[in-house]
Amino acid sequence: MCGGLGTRLRPLTNDLPKPMAPVNGEPFLLHLMRQLAEQGVARFVLLTGYLSEKIEAYFGDGTTFGWEIAYSVGPIEWDTGRRIWEARAQYDSQFLLMYSDNFVQFNLDKLQELHQAQNTPISLLLAPKAKGNIRISQQGLIQAYDNARNGVQFDYVEIGYMLIDRDRMLAELAMQPDFPNVSFSVLLKALAAEQKISGLVVEDSYHSISDIDRLALMSEYLRPKNILLIDRDGTINEKAPPGEYITHWESFRFIASTRAAMAELARHGFDFIVITNQAGVARKLIEPENLEDIHSKMTLELAKDGINILKIYVSPHHWDEKSPMRKPEPGMFFQAARDFKLRMDRCLYVGDDERDCEAARNAGCGMVFLSNDVSLAGSAGHAQPFFQSQTLCDQVDSIRQCYSNWDEQS
Repeated sequence: MCGGLGTRLRPLTNDLPKPMAPVNGEPFLLHLMRQLAEQGVARFVLLTGYLSEKIEAYFGDGTTFGWEIAYSVGPIEWDTGRRIWEARAQYDSQFLLMYSDNFVQFNLDKLQELHQAQNTPISLLLAPKAKGNIRISQQGLIQAYDNARNGVQFDYVEIGYMLIDRDRMLAELAMQPDFPNVSFSVLLKALAAEQKISGLVVEDSYHSISDIDRLALMSEYLRPKNILLIDRDGTINEKAPPGEYITHWESFRFIASTRAAMAELARHGFDFIVITNQAGVARKLIEPENLEDIHSKMTLELAKDGINILKIYVSPHHWDEKSPMRKPEPGMFFQAARDFKLRMDRCLYVGDDERDCEAARNAGCGMVFLSNDVSLAGSAGHAQPFFQSQTLCDQVDSIRQCYSNWDEQS
């Protein structure tokens, strides 16, 4: 949906449609369409209105980008429901409906799985938000939708990524009062009241171009960054014996090949974020101050080789706590994403354990698995992209190429 006036982006939108707002030198709409293309979407219908000719002049029929692009142009006065209805002949039987001002990392396969399981006309992505407009059940069915945001337990907001069954949605839309001149949000409210919408919660932060300040944040979020995420024990340093922990700096031993690889990557502009489980804290086997001392000295020692550790994220939780911050849960990854404006699908994580692979998959980032165990090779269940070798030195070139490819795609 690309037809709005974008009044909160003025004066930028005085002569530019909102989806064409520049983000790192390219229209935001291009970034959004690239994200979809990476998940297999190759045909787009742009529902345009305000300054529609500027969108069509840039994108054309999509051939330049390897896509097929069609247009449905309507008057500025058309509401969203009318705009969607008028383009109905151009949709596949199942299609994605998108707003053109939000961006979030998502997995289309997971959204399709929910859509099939719940068998609702519409399935959409949700983000946690205080004073949101949606209340959802534990089963993933939306129970209420209220744009006034005055309800109790309205703890989520829709982001504008929706998987839709065309015929069922259009039939419901045609039954709304004042059809066809109706807002699509009216349909969402009506279907929510009948529990005919399912919702998939995304934990990663979403970003918007809805105003000038948020546009600046979007530009920072989508800016390519050479930041490598990396595990600690068994990856940066030698592991303690099973059931034991590195409790003092004197017991800390670097893995020489990892340190050399990190130094090589640092010379090519990479920084590093460490993400590590340290259940020894919860088990009272290591004092928090001793852990801090280890990390401080580790950081200073690596800095001698030009290796910059931006931050170390630690889960001190016992595995029985079921903490969302303990790997393989992705909590620490999402915290790093918030702190450093990272796209997880533009990051690799380096680790030596299958739980690291699972954590990377849960976070939506790629994986460099340091192991001789080939049982994960070729598995559809692990993170993508996936590199495997005994040492990090073996993957320096692959890591550089991967980030270079991402830079070209961003």
